[in-house]
Amino acid sequence: MNAADAIAQLEALGDPVRAEGAAAYHKVARRYLGVSVPQITELATGWRAGLDVPGRVALASALWDTDIHEARVAAAKLLTQARIAEDGAVWDLIASWVPQFDAWAIADHVCDAGGRRLMADPSRLDEVEGWTTSENMWTKRAALVMTLGWTKQNFPKEQDLAVRERVLGWCEDYTEDKGWFIQKAIAWWLRDLSKHDPKRVAAWLAEHGPYLKSWARKEASKYVEDGQIAHPTLDEPAEDETQDQGLSADETPQ
Repeated sequence: MNAADAIAQLEALGDPVRAEGAAAYHKVARRYLGVSVPQITELATGWRAGLDVPGRVALASALWDTDIHEARVAAAKLLTQARIAEDGAVWDLIASWVPQFDAWAIADHVCDAGGRRLMADPSRLDEVEGWTTSENMWTKRAALVMTLGWTKQNFPKEQDLAVRERVLGWCEDYTEDKGWFIQKAIAWWLRDLSKHDPKRVAAWLAEHGPYLKSWARKEASKYVEDGQIAHPTLDEPAEDETQDQGLSADETPQ
C-alpha cells in the first residue's frame, strides 16, 4: 500500500455534496473528499493490518503531507493502536504534526493516537509540557486533549495521580486564556476527571473555577454534586455561549 493507492481508495468513497458541507463547516482551506469517519476507519484498519510499524509510519507521513482532510484523518487512524512494541518513530511523527494543527477535528484524531503513546510512555509528558506555552492555540489545547486518558482511570496508581496533578497545574495556567477552545478543553478535562474523582475536581474548581468563563465552569462541574463547590464568582461580561465555534470539543470528530 502506498499513498497514491490509499488516496485513490478514499476518492472512490468521496461524496461531493458532503465534501462541500465539510469545507464550509471546518472553515480551513484544504481539499475535502466527503468521506465519513467510519469509512476512513475501515480503510485505515485494513491498511494497518498489511503493514509493519515502519510501513505504517511511512504511509501515515505521506498521507499527512497531502493536506487532504480525510487523508490526515486516515494518517492518524493508521497510528491509533494501544500496543506498539517499538513506538518511538510513531510518537515522533505524531509530535511533529502537533505544531501543524489548525482545526479541531484532525487535531482530535491525532490526539487520540498520541494519547495512547503517552500512556505507553509517560516520560513523553516532558515534551508535551513544552506545548503548554506555545503561541499556537491548537498546540496548547493538544496538551490537554492528549492527556485525557489519565482522567478515565478507576484505580490510578501513584504515578498516575502525579500526572493528574501535573495536568491540573497546566489547567490552572490556562485559566488566563479566555479563548473558547482553551476554556472548552479545560472544562472537558475536568468534567471527565470528575466522573472518577469528583472531590479533586471540586477542590480545583473551588480555587480556580472563578477564573473560568461561566459556561466552562458550569460544564466542568457537571458531575460534581451541588453544594460541593464553594467559591466567589468573579464579575465577567455577558457572553453568547451558543456562538459558532464549531462542534463541541468532545463530540465525535468528522
